[in-house]
Amino acid sequence: MPTRAAKFLPLLLPTIRSARLAALPLRRLTTTTINTTTTTTMSAKKSAPAPTTKPAPTPASTPAPAATKAAAAPVAAAASAQAAAAPATAAPVAARNAAATPAPAPEKKERKSKKDKDDKKFTLKTPKGTTDFTPADMALRDSIFATITRVFQKHGGVTIDTPVFELKEILSGKYGEDSKLIYDLQDQGGELCSLRYDLTVPFARFLAMNGKQYPAMKRYQIAKVYRRDQPAMTKGRRREFYQCDFDIAGQYDDMVPDAEILAILVEVLTELDVGRFLIKLNHRALLDGVFEVCGVPTDLFRPISSAVDKMDKMPWAEVKAEMLQKGLDAAIADRIGTYVQRKGSKELVAQLREDADLIKSERAKAGLNDVELLFTYLDVLGVTDKISFDLSLARGLDYYTGLIYEAILLDELTTAQILAAKADKEKALAASGKAKKASAAATSDDADNDESVGIGSIAAGGRYDELVGMFAGTTKKGVANKIPCVGVSVGVERVFSVLQKKRGAAPVKANATQVYVMAVGDGLLPERMAVAKQLWEAGIPAEFMYKAKPKLQAQFNVCDKEQIPLAVILGPDELAQGLVKIKDMRAKVEGEASAGVAVKRDEMVAEITKRLAVL
Repeated sequence: MPTRAAKFLPLLLPTIRSARLAALPLRRLTTTTINTTTTTTMSAKKSAPAPTTKPAPTPASTPAPAATKAAAAPVAAAASAQAAAAPATAAPVAARNAAATPAPAPEKKERKSKKDKDDKKFTLKTPKGTTDFTPADMALRDSIFATITRVFQKHGGVTIDTPVFELKEILSGKYGEDSKLIYDLQDQGGELCSLRYDLTVPFARFLAMNGKQYPAMKRYQIAKVYRRDQPAMTKGRRREFYQCDFDIAGQYDDMVPDAEILAILVEVLTELDVGRFLIKLNHRALLDGVFEVCGVPTDLFRPISSAVDKMDKMPWAEVKAEMLQKGLDAAIADRIGTYVQRKGSKELVAQLREDADLIKSERAKAGLNDVELLFTYLDVLGVTDKISFDLSLARGLDYYTGLIYEAILLDELTTAQILAAKADKEKALAASGKAKKASAAATSDDADNDESVGIGSIAAGGRYDELVGMFAGTTKKGVANKIPCVGVSVGVERVFSVLQKKRGAAPVKANATQVYVMAVGDGLLPERMAVAKQLWEAGIPAEFMYKAKPKLQAQFNVCDKEQIPLAVILGPDELAQGLVKIKDMRAKVEGEASAGVAVKRDEMVAEITKRLAVL
């Protein structure tokens, strides 16, 4: 027999269902809560046996008897448990019904926030010290790279490629005071790395790792390097830039590789047509000998050398002041000044040999011997007139051990000259009462284009006999695994800035297209494609307009804009006769000649090849 509670259970189920349905729009109910509620309800249904007869419904106005209330108590308790499992916001039934169609404010805010992110404006600029190059710029740069590569290969160079970043310990301590300009990278995978500062140290590391396979090598490399320097973009001083290096590694007789390196540099700068240039050279051993006889403490050789190297950027008085700041006695600095302000050619070698104090230094004597022998070879190679023996040249990098040199442009002002002129101008403005206005104008200048900075050297290098040995260590017998090296690096960015200024606003052909295939009349797109394909197969750079029926003038305009010298003109009548017309787009002619010269289709490639050969 069914219990009395089971009889009244169907009467209470609609109330429970209504409560559950009212709670459905509340989206904060979790999946776990809903599943728990469902399980509880199903359990209640299974625990009560189904009634054998259907009880008569009790009218809503009739109060439930006490037995009914008692029978409903367990079910009400279960409903209370379900309500307790739900969030507090789902408590009152009336409130749940009122929220049947919710429009929560937080969702609107989220959507608005997303829209704000989508509408975010970016600052469109390249990082400081970098730049984009246009097609016209790249045409000039490609020409520079091709010229340099051709000279390097002519002298037997082979190329390699090294990673753009190295282990930090490989680069550390190789560049003297300039080490602070190295770009360090964050720890990735347990290794501390840095962007390469130059191509010389990576090459030395390569030789140390592959010395048995490459004990001697003529290597060139053209690649980007990175320095955290103050940029001067219009002078080719960037934080990301290309270097073009040529190095000779191996055991050779003194000064023979050094002389060829200098001959290569003269050839490169001559073929690039950068203008009048001069290569300043000095010898590290000679410079150290000067410091020795002047009384410089050994531990100050490199710091004082770095100060001397700034003599092309500042007057001697300021260089001396820097020496004093680095702990040098004023009398010693003055004595150094009597040497480092001297320059000349072969005759200076003879004059220094007459210096009784200098010749007492074995270092100075060894340096003079090398320079004297070098000039003998430079005479043979015919480049002595481009060389200046300059004792102020020091090259701040720590790894140089012998000959050092750098190339400067004679038609460009140095930083020291620019600063001197600027000082004179400021004095004149101060005298006229306009100094404040000029100072305000100078403050607004873009630091990336500091006009007070000169072009500086456009190429530099030297001998570094110990650098490979620093990486390679020693043999079992304790002998250093060193490979002597000498090399030069051409600063492409500075060369580019000079040639770009010489080029001015003259139009530049940015592409290699030599022939433009065009049509008159109906467009003849398939026919133009077929002619272009024939020219491509013959190795002739060609283009056509990507339109079915292009206007004739629009096609002529492309030839003018892109400086395309020849055009193949197709017409229905000519095609029917197996002919095409070839027109020289550079020639401004009138009449029938303006339409081009008709040639047979099977003779077209030969005719175009002949014309291109004399362009």
